[in-house]
Amino acid sequence: MRVHVISDVHGNSPALRRAGDGADALICLGDLLLFVDYADHSRGIFADLFGAEAARRLIALRTARRFDEAREFSAGLWAGLPGDPAARMEAAITAQYAELFGAMPEPAYLTYGNVDIPRLWPGHLRPGHRVLDGERAEIGGLTFGFVGGGLRSPYRTPNEIDDDAFAAKVEAVGAVDVLCAHIPPDIPELLFDTVARRMERGSRALLEAARRTRPRYLLFGHVHQPLVASLAIGPTRCVNVGHFRATGTPWALTW
Repeated sequence: MRVHVISDVHGNSPALRRAGDGADALICLGDLLLFVDYADHSRGIFADLFGAEAARRLIALRTARRFDEAREFSAGLWAGLPGDPAARMEAAITAQYAELFGAMPEPAYLTYGNVDIPRLWPGHLRPGHRVLDGERAEIGGLTFGFVGGGLRSPYRTPNEIDDDAFAAKVEAVGAVDVLCAHIPPDIPELLFDTVARRMERGSRALLEAARRTRPRYLLFGHVHQPLVASLAIGPTRCVNVGHFRATGTPWALTW
């Protein structure tokens, strides 16, 4: 068996269309949407609505951790749009999802990232797409567990949940051969982004589950440029499968 694993697609539909080539199945660990692009300020929903200069300003405020100013700046721009801002945002998100799910290979096993909007997924899924969150699936004789979403952070991305709710999903998955999540376990080396020069949030529940249940692999994304991409917790290999928007290359698991 060969399974390709990706995370942090962030709008890269051309590479997504090829992500399953040569594999028996694709696993996607979330963050399909591109709201704002830190590398190219002209890309993403925010830039499409307000322009690259506004995106540059928003990114500068967020990078400086001036989150209240960033929210005030963004709210002012939204207030200046004609019509209902929420409807404009949902229409832009829906258009991105239509393109991305149209490019998503089949079969694919998916869970949510912290910037995803779970309630908008059902209208775009195809027959070969299976969404799992706090659930298990058997693939080629191995048991895979899936835990989606992110934890509360100053960025207030759309799909952040409380630590207890996240831990309950980890507990529901139980012992598996391969544990899949959007965010890493709570280990500093896996959480530090070397380009953004900041720590992201990781899950203590994932770390404790790895120590307790000892899966073969713990796979995740979320941190785009980690200090280390892989390390071991006892017999468990923890792997950041990569920033798919930037690399366009899936991580391959074979057995």
